Amino acid sequence: MIPYAELEDFFTRLISTAQSQGITCAITSGMACVHFGVAATTKDCDVLCETGKSDEFRALIAKTSLRGLLPNYRGNISPPLDARWMRGGWTAHFTWKTKPDETCLDIFGIAPRGSSSWERQLAGIYVRPNVVAEMKRTNRDRDWPFATALGGQILDEGNTDGWLHLHDADVLRLCSIQGAPPEQLMARRPVLRLTPFADELKVKRLLMAERAFWSELDLLRVRLYQKYLRPYTSAVRRAAAGNRSLAVDDSHALRLTCALEHLPFHPLRDFGLEKMVLEAKTNTGLLIGPDVIDWLPAAEHNFHGL
Repeated sequence: MIPYAELEDFFTRLISTAQSQGITCAITSGMACVHFGVAATTKDCDVLCETGKSDEFRALIAKTSLRGLLPNYRGNISPPLDARWMRGGWTAHFTWKTKPDETCLDIFGIAPRGSSSWERQLAGIYVRPNVVAEMKRTNRDRDWPFATALGGQILDEGNTDGWLHLHDADVLRLCSIQGAPPEQLMARRPVLRLTPFADELKVKRLLMAERAFWSELDLLRVRLYQKYLRPYTSAVRRAAAGNRSLAVDDSHALRLTCALEHLPFHPLRDFGLEKMVLEAKTNTGLLIGPDVIDWLPAAEHNFHGL
């Protein structure tokens, strides 16, 4: 495995170079968590890139070497890094075939679960903690402690939006003793109305329901993309004729042809964003109990840019 310090230096230089060329982009997710001090290490890099700069960013990636290796699109599953698909929430994947582990880069145009423009929330080569915390509301248990830690940092900086990211009952109670969250945040996240003196088990149950809801919403998002990726992946495999080491430009050209046939530009919007939220809330009611539905967050805010 490449030492983290080397990976950090590599991706820092890549994003700094991109920004110097007028490409609005920033590091998010795991590497941002390390930068903000809430994670120890990570094995890859996630980046947000302005969709209109997809071509420029792809050209830069294609000529950026790591340990003497140029990158490739990662496997057959990656959509093309192209503005038409990035605007619909698709994620492009690249890899440098370092050994013993490959070095991976995932590129988003739209921040999943983002409630505001990530382009206006930059801290140098990183997006601000609020963006990272929203992206950490996934179906993976390991992501939630990072969201809570980032929420605490945001509150410490004097930004009340941190209340939206506290998913641990003890942390939420301690913060509530120091002061109440603003009313407008309670409207977006009803569980905030219960602290600090509410029934502890009720608070824990509603926090569990929130996590179940975000997990269901994330799973639904992933399944909608996977529905179209299956035939696309088969088409890319046939077009590549078994050559998984095509240069980025050559691979991009054949992926464009396959994507135009198999990948809709806006799969989530085509399905219906409100329909997604309703389905996730219904599933949460079945899992936890129908009484929790009215306490779930107003996730209609979390599709910014789609």
